[in-house]
Amino acid sequence: MAQQSQAIQQLLDAEKKASEIVDAARKRKVRRLKQARAEAGEEIDSCRKEKDSEFLRVESEQRGSGDTFQNQVTRDMELQLAKVLQQVAVSKQGVIDHLLSLVTNVEPKLHQNLQL
Repeated sequence: MAQQSQAIQQLLDAEKKASEIVDAARKRKVRRLKQARAEAGEEIDSCRKEKDSEFLRVESEQRGSGDTFQNQVTRDMELQLAKVLQQVAVSKQGVIDHLLSLVTNVEPKLHQNLQL
């Protein structure tokens, strides 16, 4: 009987030791998961910061090229306006003379729909 009691005690001790080992393994697993989450969070933050800085760099480059494009459009518009003003100056007097001749040299004639 003492031998059975000793065997039962050994089994209980082994079960207790196995339970402690399983608990320790669970605690290590939880600790590793927490550590992995923290590392993933740090990596996500660093990637986010990197992408944000890259986005801001690209955005500033695009905005800078937009200013360059705006300057080019403004120069082109000013050149076209100068050409139009030059053409107006050249043909202004001729147009005025033509309009005056049409107003002052009226030839009276009957309308074509008038039936006599």
